[in-house]
Amino acid sequence: MPSVGILSLGCKVNTYESEYIRNILEKRGYEIKDFSDKCDIYIINTCTVTNTSDTKSSKMLRRARKENPDAIIVAMGCFIESNKDNPIPGIDIVIGNRDKDKVPDLIDEYLKNKERIIRLYKGRTDIFEDMYITNFPGRTRAFVKIQDGCDNFCSYCIIPFVRGKCRSKDKDKVIEEITALVNNGYKEVVLTGIHTGSYGRDLDISFADLLNEIIKIKGLKRLRISSIEATELNEDVLNILKNSNIIVDHLHIPLQAGSNEILKSMNRKYDLKYFEDKIAEIRSIRPDISITTDIIVGFPGETEELFKETLNTVKRINFSKVHVFPYSERKGTKSERLPNKIPSNIKKDYVKRLIALSKELEIEYASKFIGKELEILVEQTKDDFSYGHTSNYLNVKVKGKLPHNELIKVKITSVDYPNVIGEI
Repeated sequence: MPSVGILSLGCKVNTYESEYIRNILEKRGYEIKDFSDKCDIYIINTCTVTNTSDTKSSKMLRRARKENPDAIIVAMGCFIESNKDNPIPGIDIVIGNRDKDKVPDLIDEYLKNKERIIRLYKGRTDIFEDMYITNFPGRTRAFVKIQDGCDNFCSYCIIPFVRGKCRSKDKDKVIEEITALVNNGYKEVVLTGIHTGSYGRDLDISFADLLNEIIKIKGLKRLRISSIEATELNEDVLNILKNSNIIVDHLHIPLQAGSNEILKSMNRKYDLKYFEDKIAEIRSIRPDISITTDIIVGFPGETEELFKETLNTVKRINFSKVHVFPYSERKGTKSERLPNKIPSNIKKDYVKRLIALSKELEIEYASKFIGKELEILVEQTKDDFSYGHTSNYLNVKVKGKLPHNELIKVKITSVDYPNVIGEI
């Protein structure tokens, strides 16, 4: 059977989809190789969230063709979707964010007919493609895609256009999939989606309804939410956070800007007071919870004064980590038409300063746990050290070889950024 190399760029949803395709191809007898190897077939699940993502997607497509000029190239995902009016030449199988579940069948069809396949559709898709994974080879943490699409239309974001409308996986199918993963030995599951907290809007159920069912699954030790908007952390979700220790001590809540002026221009659905009140409410329930965030810097109109406001907001909220992104203009979004664009050298300066602040906050947060006993899920061993994450997502380094995929209690002794040091 032909050999296949699969590369997934961008988000955890892409990772999940690529893993599903890998599982199906492996079951059909295809040889799965590393993407960097010479393969008969290359599959690239692309990303378009930033200009850098576009560049990397293009680069990987060229690299695959260069590695093996005779290979079958399969390109799918957001970068392809954003260019669907002008399909990229030199690709043998071209799909956007629809028919990903059919990739193995499309490969079989291409091998039979040797004719180029293009499956691109008009408009925003509203079809949820069911995928089901019970094993993630090489991973201790399993992902489950519960949702796709976004209807928020933030002014800077192309994702609602390329990922389609909000749509959700059937609740019973989610429970069945997580139960199977737990029965296969996975102790931690991560719920993923493009707009995860919007789960169930199309099914007339809520995200809290789903969480209430998941935490009852016997044997599940940890449930992690990949990302959730502040506006979706409603009373029902916070009650579950308060009463269930299955939900981990970490939430990733995107802020995107630390000034009301920029938040409004971004078309975000909250102001700073709402966001900060929500964080205070969460911390009243879980005082030591890790709250991480995303921030875009250099948005049109973000003066030095407004950027300093963001720095002060980040300090005041006291995040445990900030993921920093320079603003990237995306064609067709509202922000593309905004005046007062920020030069790239200033954006780079903003990025550097915010990353430096994030490092200070990370060390400060981790230091709170020195002398405390925490439980890690052992993920890997290397050079006589074991590594694993705590519930609040500290990456712990422990001397000695600990059993893989086990929950082990360790005492935190020091911070060695980006790790913390623990001992049995």
